[in-house]
Amino acid sequence: MNFEHSPRVVQLQQELSAFMQDHVVPQEHTFKEQVATNRWSTPPVVQALKKRAKEQGLWNLFMPGHAHGGCGLSNVEYAPLAEIMGRVFWAAEVFNCSAPDTGNMEVFARYGTPAQQERWLTPLLAGEIRSAYLMTEPDVASSDATNVELSIRADGDHYVINGRKWFATGAMLDACKVFIVMGKTDPNNPSRHLQQSQVLVERDTPGISIVRPLSTLGYWEEPHGHAEIVFDNVRVPRENILLGEGRGFEIAQGRLGPGRIHHCMRVIGAAQRALELACQRANSRVVFGKKLSEQGSVRESIALMASKVEMCRLLTLRAADKMDREGNKAAMDAIGMAKIMVPQLGSEVIDMAIQMHGAGGLTEDYFLAEAFNYARWCRIADGPDQVHMMALGKQVLRAWAGT
Repeated sequence: MNFEHSPRVVQLQQELSAFMQDHVVPQEHTFKEQVATNRWSTPPVVQALKKRAKEQGLWNLFMPGHAHGGCGLSNVEYAPLAEIMGRVFWAAEVFNCSAPDTGNMEVFARYGTPAQQERWLTPLLAGEIRSAYLMTEPDVASSDATNVELSIRADGDHYVINGRKWFATGAMLDACKVFIVMGKTDPNNPSRHLQQSQVLVERDTPGISIVRPLSTLGYWEEPHGHAEIVFDNVRVPRENILLGEGRGFEIAQGRLGPGRIHHCMRVIGAAQRALELACQRANSRVVFGKKLSEQGSVRESIALMASKVEMCRLLTLRAADKMDREGNKAAMDAIGMAKIMVPQLGSEVIDMAIQMHGAGGLTEDYFLAEAFNYARWCRIADGPDQVHMMALGKQVLRAWAGT
């Protein structure tokens, strides 16, 4: 693959980096203050930044192709841009490139009917509403998506939904207006992969109860949060089905491939910023009569951190390149490798940066603790490491079976 970015991508990198440095990073403290006063609402500072980003054309950069407002960027071209956004945990929303909305918008674009696209995709692309994707359940091992038990039962012109979901990212936010919900319409189908369907459910539909927000390592990740949700005889029109009954697993697989690689891109940005902070710290702090940067053990750590960040970057770019050339399905091995290694190595880099910052690294004075939380939960989000290793190992063994 060609490691040189096109002139257009270089220009976007420069514009995005300048925007982040001039407008986003200086507002990190303001963001925290505003979230603290109105926990589950988009802070005014983010609303203002979204308007500015949209005016500058730094908007919907993730959307492939030119349809539906896409910028025509490939996965390889989007990768360095997502990395820049990943330097601040909440920054992706400023450019309308945040999870789970990116994956949900791609679902609407690929699988939605024209009516569904007009009702939901159009306002999502405009940044007017947010969405959530509901697959994980507390009572089954949801790393195997065929295990989901939420019931979606046909009843005349409607579906009736009953069950419980959790870790519905984005569902706490008051701007979240629609859920994409995965459940079983045909639990007795002999094919476990044809039992599931996905339906669209408006957030304020009667029978929906948001039980509680869920934290990860003590972080509530306001304002979007993660929710536990109960569906009690929730009725939705049959036209709310996505693609058709029995297509839920197919949609999930199509959605999660790009989502996994986007998470990797953002983790790299967080790890790169952690490395830069560690270098600044090492050059400014004195211990035992010498700067930290003059201590052999610190130099070794910096060398390892820089190497791990670059390994993550190259592995992610290779996966993105294969997705562009051969399609998401053919690139599942490369996506799996990136999804296994990037959050793991990213966590290690951020952890080493925390160590160099001493006790302060564990506090909110730096972005490191929150970044570590993000990288750590990425090892579970969109499939835990073990599932990806199982699938990847199977692929590798099959490829070498005849040798």
